[in-house]
Amino acid sequence: METTNVDQALCNCHILVIPYPGRGHINPLMNLCKLIATTSTPNHLLQVSFIVTEEWFSFLKSEQKPDNIKFLTIPNVIPSEKDRSKDLSGFVEAVYTKMEAPIDSILDGISKPNVILVDLYLTWAVHIGERRNIPVASFWPMSPTVFSILHHHQLLLANGHFEANCQEQGEEVVNYIPGIKPICVKDLPPVFYSKYREMLPLILEAVSLLVNKAQYALFTTIEPLESQVIEALHAEIPVPIFTVGPTIPYMDTELNTNKPSPNYLLWLDDQPKDSVLYISQGSFLSVSNTQLDEIIAGVHSSGVRTFWVARETSSLLTDGIGKRGIVVPWCDQLRVLCHPSVGGFWSHCGWNSTKEGAFAGVPFLAFPIVADQFTNSKQIVEDWKIGWRVNKESENLVKRDEIALLVQSFMDLDSYHGREMRKRSMGIRKIFQESVESGAIQGILPMFRHAAFVEKETSINYLIQ
Repeated sequence: METTNVDQALCNCHILVIPYPGRGHINPLMNLCKLIATTSTPNHLLQVSFIVTEEWFSFLKSEQKPDNIKFLTIPNVIPSEKDRSKDLSGFVEAVYTKMEAPIDSILDGISKPNVILVDLYLTWAVHIGERRNIPVASFWPMSPTVFSILHHHQLLLANGHFEANCQEQGEEVVNYIPGIKPICVKDLPPVFYSKYREMLPLILEAVSLLVNKAQYALFTTIEPLESQVIEALHAEIPVPIFTVGPTIPYMDTELNTNKPSPNYLLWLDDQPKDSVLYISQGSFLSVSNTQLDEIIAGVHSSGVRTFWVARETSSLLTDGIGKRGIVVPWCDQLRVLCHPSVGGFWSHCGWNSTKEGAFAGVPFLAFPIVADQFTNSKQIVEDWKIGWRVNKESENLVKRDEIALLVQSFMDLDSYHGREMRKRSMGIRKIFQESVESGAIQGILPMFRHAAFVEKETSINYLIQ
């Protein structure tokens, strides 16, 4: 087990990081930590301790990272990541009831952290900070837009859209949330109207704790793209808000340029510019087998070159796509999206994938499945106008003939709509890359630096001066 014992005489700031144990949560928080860690200087040494289960340590231990990021581990007190989707409610219950005690015990054996940086979903971590008099910086892994919708759930309730019947009210427009552009009920997070409603109380508790108990709020976004949302939250929330950029692994992509290219990148090298549709439905919940059959048949019938990422259905895909495609169980997604031969991204629209596709300047075929993905899809298609919807009605099966025609039209580089969409995608790409180049991460460094020298009771205004 890799551990750290921070010597406070040598380290000016010790940040203890507690991610929610899921790929879509761990990745952005680790990317943020890598950026923070690189700001360490001889005059201001900085140490990051990243707590994971032993299983997650086995997944992450070979990952490239700065030397001042160290892992701390707790036993596997939650179900395996490999089985998470089989019993989601059981997994969530274990996260909320079994992780706090071993993590609290870890703090007894290390130097007191100056800040706890925690995924907002881990509500008990805020209480650890309270008990131990340690400031808590709460990290929201989804978009500020989704956070604001959840934060304003009382407005949804007052307007009859809280736990709405999506089949009857799906097209009704929500136009009363501060900073949020008009959005249909069907594009709200499904915790308000789907079978996942049982998780809503936990999520709303987490949002409430950020507002009322945390000392800082961190959002992973590009502020120019959600400026109205951020401005509205600044006006309403007493907690200092920081936008920390996209928290995607663009640094790793730059580091890996001198490494031998994997076979899938060599395959991409042989394809014409903008000719390949990259297809990935995320790392967790996926589509039904019936819908997958229609997608495979429709994409194959389109004749478009395809790059598929699939873990459990790779043999099915290989049989279904013919010679104009490649199937891999895993890939460096950002490197693939940035490859010049990739001209489109069929995506579930998870927030991390959304940011990576936008960073790469690739237009989307949006196929959301669950959680925040419907809201992200709406932003991609309607607000940024850099994609098309595949499943316009989430409850209905999308047939192969419809998919074939859609894919053909989407990948037609000569069409007016295709050219305009790609032009807008490159505009979004410029915004993302300018944000990265401007060093958005620098904005949160005063938070960590001042936390190393002042007590929790000190005025928040002093902390962020």
